[in-house]
Amino acid sequence: MDDQEVAAVQLERPLRAAVEVVARCPLGLPVVVAVPPILDDGTPFPTRYWLTCPLARIRVGRLESAGGVRAMERWVESAPSVEARFLAAADRYAAERDLLVPEGAPYRPSGGVGGTERGVKCLHAHYADHVAGHDNPVGEIVAPWVEPLNCAVACVAEDERGGAVPDGGWREPK
Repeated sequence: MDDQEVAAVQLERPLRAAVEVVARCPLGLPVVVAVPPILDDGTPFPTRYWLTCPLARIRVGRLESAGGVRAMERWVESAPSVEARFLAAADRYAAERDLLVPEGAPYRPSGGVGGTERGVKCLHAHYADHVAGHDNPVGEIVAPWVEPLNCAVACVAEDERGGAVPDGGWREPK
């Protein structure tokens, strides 16, 4: 199956640009993709690492719904060493993304992780950055609530043409 198709099925929508898989689950499917800073239609896109895995998205969404963003912001602000790592992650993220903006692009994405100018904003983006292999203290703290990504059945199946389709048998593992 094509990774672009698989990511679109996982996200339940067409992709707005070609992506590169940077992390896979034990079943070999994308967990995190790298997104270009300028989408196919010219729109600047600040989020470099995007979480595609349905299981991870569900679990991170639960954390966010339970007040996880505010809790992480308080945690970051409470410890100078954590805040320094958090700010360094935002700077690294923006610098990496900005190096990929094509010369002469009329618009540029801005902000750090997930495009935020300050604060945490999105646990999905921080977790995706962490899973992509970067030092991200928020993503690191979120990881134990999300992992293991231990699906017994793949979230995406192959149809008779070799294309990607949702697997109707996929359920969140207990």
